[in-house]
Amino acid sequence: MGIRKKRNALRQSMAVFRYSGRAISLVWTTSRSLTILFAALTLVAGLLPAALAYIGKLIVDTVVAASQINTHNNNFVNSYRPLLYVGLEAIVVAVLAGSQRGLTVCQSLLRMLLGQRVNVLILEKALTLDLTQFEDSEFYDKLTNARREASIRPLSLVTRTFGLVQSALSLVTYGILLVKFSVWAVMVLILAAMPAFFAETKFAGQAFRLFSWRAPEARQQNYLETLLAREDYAKEVKLYQLGDMLLERYHDLFNRLYSEDRDLTLQRGLWGYLLSLLSTLAFYLAYAWIVVETVGGKISLGDMTMYLTVFRQGQSTFSGALTSIGGMYEDNLYLSTLYDLLEEEVPQPRGKAIKGLHPKDGIRFENVSFTYPGSLQPALKNISLHLKPGEKLAIVGENGSGKTTLIKLLTRLYNPDSGRILLDGLDLQEWDINVLRQRIGVIFQNFVRYQFTVGENIGVGDVELINDTSQWEVAAEKGMARPFIEHLPSGFQTQLGKWFKGGQELSGGQWQKIALARAFMRTKADILILDEPTSAMDPQAEFEIFNHFHTLTKNQMVFLISHRFSTVRMANKIAVIEAGEVVEQGTHEELLHAGGRYATLFSLQAAGYQ
Repeated sequence: MGIRKKRNALRQSMAVFRYSGRAISLVWTTSRSLTILFAALTLVAGLLPAALAYIGKLIVDTVVAASQINTHNNNFVNSYRPLLYVGLEAIVVAVLAGSQRGLTVCQSLLRMLLGQRVNVLILEKALTLDLTQFEDSEFYDKLTNARREASIRPLSLVTRTFGLVQSALSLVTYGILLVKFSVWAVMVLILAAMPAFFAETKFAGQAFRLFSWRAPEARQQNYLETLLAREDYAKEVKLYQLGDMLLERYHDLFNRLYSEDRDLTLQRGLWGYLLSLLSTLAFYLAYAWIVVETVGGKISLGDMTMYLTVFRQGQSTFSGALTSIGGMYEDNLYLSTLYDLLEEEVPQPRGKAIKGLHPKDGIRFENVSFTYPGSLQPALKNISLHLKPGEKLAIVGENGSGKTTLIKLLTRLYNPDSGRILLDGLDLQEWDINVLRQRIGVIFQNFVRYQFTVGENIGVGDVELINDTSQWEVAAEKGMARPFIEHLPSGFQTQLGKWFKGGQELSGGQWQKIALARAFMRTKADILILDEPTSAMDPQAEFEIFNHFHTLTKNQMVFLISHRFSTVRMANKIAVIEAGEVVEQGTHEELLHAGGRYATLFSLQAAGYQ
């Protein structure tokens, strides 16, 4: 059993190196010219150190030989060869320095290009994910981990890989020089560096596990920073005097994480120091050995200088190579989070239809049920509804009754667990997702307030027309936003929000008119979904909006969610939802006459205005 465990541990350790080739491929496709230059400079930087050590030996030996010749009249002749080697060494040093500087430049350029490339890969993947994945905390941790470190890890892995090649070239040349002195010296060089390597690899694995486990805490830190430093939270933080409490939570979270990091860092530093003493001891044993051999006349003074240089540099290079391998192990662990994300399976929409079987049939919900992942309570149960072209359906119910979930299913942000939703006689699953969504204009209750210009805030309703200024004006007119837009400093070019210079903030009602205009950007949309579209408006503005809206949407199907019954009564049909089930359907008059839940809610709200 012990042998099997060791084999499994070794297999798992080696498995993480499978990303090295992919990282190199990623760097290659990011910039082939820089990668080739990087490889060439690595080759030069790997070969020249041994050449320098050998030239140093030649300088010492020729100087000693020249000093033993007692021909004072030929000093220039005797100095010629040593000076020649000095000049050669200067050239090699200049080339080596140039290659090392070039490697630094290549790394800096590749870091910028590769960081952008990897972030784009992550963002492109994010665009393919389902809403369920964004709402899954474990998956969101995976996304957080990938974004935090993976943008720099591929280059780090490639740099270490190339550095390992450079070290290997240097070690081969060092070994060729050192083996002439003693094979045992080479063995001492290798063995003295191994303990530090194993310790570094162990601590790298522990650091990665800490990193992986703490993704939720990292997100909590980011969230607390957002609460403390964003303008849209500043009002409540100040008025409710939350600042000290939030800052204290931030400190507590940091201190908990810091204590873990401190313990790991101290252990890593202590063991690194103790094990490095082995390398120091090995070097000085070799130093003494080489000195004794020199004194005994078995090797020249130049040989002694070269062997000491080679042993010290070889020891440093070998230790650095093992550290690079440990670093590569750590980089591969981090890259595993990136590729786990990029390889996450995303269900591909199978629908291809661009038109329905019965264009006059409208939208049907047939016994639709849905439960959110991880929830035990169904959000919707056996929902059946029918809305024909041109009809308006109002959906009412208490918060949490399932109204917004119904809209998410209609827009295919989720798929029903059972039952089906039909558009023009065809199941939504059979529709091409892009064609389906082009037919839908939607305003969610928590619509996005983009830090863009006014025109762009409207234009995002149809990305193909986002820069069409004439369409902005038409949509703004329909959304009744144009009057206040004309009074803004730069009209449709006014920057909204406070994140950027010159930004203007709007009232809640004005933002809702922008959102309404955004929905009207989709000129081909025959389905409009309005989730509390006027909740921030005063009753007069709401009344004007819906009279105007009713005229504009004669030929469109409209789903309206609202808590205001003055709005709801304008719909052709009203559906009352409780605990995920439709408990009543009918017109305003029919439901009042029935005296059920709708009549009760209407009476309660009407009493509030008396």
